[in-house]
Amino acid sequence: MSSRLSITLALLATGSLVAAGPCDLYSAGGTPCIAAHSTTRALYNAFSGSLYQVKRGSDNTTTNIAPLSAGGVANAAAQDTFCASTTCLITIIYDQSGKGNHLTQAPPGGFRGPESNGYDNLASATGAPVTLNGKKAYGVFVSPGTGYRNNKVSGSAVGDAAEGMYAIFDGTHFNGGCCFDYGNAETNSLDTGNGHMEALYFGTNSAWGSGSGNGPWIMADLENGLFSGQGSKQNPADPTVTHRFLTSVLKGGPNKWAIKGGNAASGSLSTYYSGARPTAAGYNPMSKEGAIILGIGGDNSVSAQGTFYEGVMTSGYPSDDVENSVQANIVAAKYATTSLNSGTALTAGQSISLRVTTSGYDTRYLAHTGATVNTQVVTSSSATSLKQQASWIVRTGLGNSACWSFESKDTAGSYLRHYDFVLQLAANDNSKEFKEDATFCSIAGINGQGSSIRAWGYPTRYFRHYANVVYIGSNGGVHTFDAASGFNADVTWAVGSSFA
Repeated sequence: MSSRLSITLALLATGSLVAAGPCDLYSAGGTPCIAAHSTTRALYNAFSGSLYQVKRGSDNTTTNIAPLSAGGVANAAAQDTFCASTTCLITIIYDQSGKGNHLTQAPPGGFRGPESNGYDNLASATGAPVTLNGKKAYGVFVSPGTGYRNNKVSGSAVGDAAEGMYAIFDGTHFNGGCCFDYGNAETNSLDTGNGHMEALYFGTNSAWGSGSGNGPWIMADLENGLFSGQGSKQNPADPTVTHRFLTSVLKGGPNKWAIKGGNAASGSLSTYYSGARPTAAGYNPMSKEGAIILGIGGDNSVSAQGTFYEGVMTSGYPSDDVENSVQANIVAAKYATTSLNSGTALTAGQSISLRVTTSGYDTRYLAHTGATVNTQVVTSSSATSLKQQASWIVRTGLGNSACWSFESKDTAGSYLRHYDFVLQLAANDNSKEFKEDATFCSIAGINGQGSSIRAWGYPTRYFRHYANVVYIGSNGGVHTFDAASGFNADVTWAVGSSFA
């Protein structure tokens, strides 16, 4: 038995999956972490430093969130207290390895991000709540346009050097955009050629490669190609995977690489490909550059979506035994879902009205005029047609059953949905995009009253009335309707009975 394996087995035997974090296991196996990122928990048994930083919208101050105890789950209560009565963004995801490979707001590259300076958006600090062993924590919900990066990494694999990585994703949150990645990328945020990346990809993009079924798939983004196997097209052994908590694994070395996946809540890993590098030019040997990305492609392509909970990158090619031990540790963390809603309780099938709470405008209600969603003054003496236009039926979320959709009372089959961040009324076309854009989560009102209605797919954005038109606005964003002035009141609604 090798000394490395003996150390790994010793860690597992002595308190084992509780006593050893994922990076302790990798280190014992001779392939130490060079980066360890998580907003949900410590990835080393002894780690008690900062996991991530949040910035609140009320005064733009920041605070760091650490584990409740060394090796433990993030202190979500500290975040909740700091972010009370305002919005919060995740500004830094700290590297727990000690190498300083922190992830921060991604700069512009081959593609510009949606911020005014071309940078990418930051993620909501509250968009992806979960529990680990019954304790609340928050993941990183990546909407299109959101991304994190570090172009000056210490210790990462370059050229054809060996490395490994894993990440836990939400297997139900994805799209076909390019590219929801975590891993090794270019250091100048540009596409510098085949083989200059090695990153985990998750989604349904099939422009380069694919797996079996309709996806989503775990694949490798090696630049100018998403690979599911040695060939550049389909690998039938790479299955469609939709586990709510998904373990995804990638490792690569000189003329070899492998991709694995499994349910992060139970069971073991399965190998979807293990073998030689792709035969297309530029991938053997590799030309990895060593930057780290999250939620974007190597050239800052920003059209993808997904959710990230934790992930690491290693030096060297991890053994299957170590990866199996890491998977057992992940399962022992007991990731589980928790409610996405708070505030005024809603029930599927009930009819409601939503009244403005902003002083001077609080006789106005969310209504529609044709496809235009606006606010209008509605009273008991208003016309029946107006009362119906200001009444909404709560439905189970079309795009996520944990949240809600709002059907028009007077136009059956038409729902509130956002398009270019403007709220509109539109008929359900049953597309994935429509269903997600018509899904909203209700949280406790940011100004202390009623509820704020947050877009499920863009959790930094809320129903916000501005000049009597309704948008999904973010606190202090780039659009006029994102203005920070009056934001808390403008995104808070009093939930009442419907008028009709």
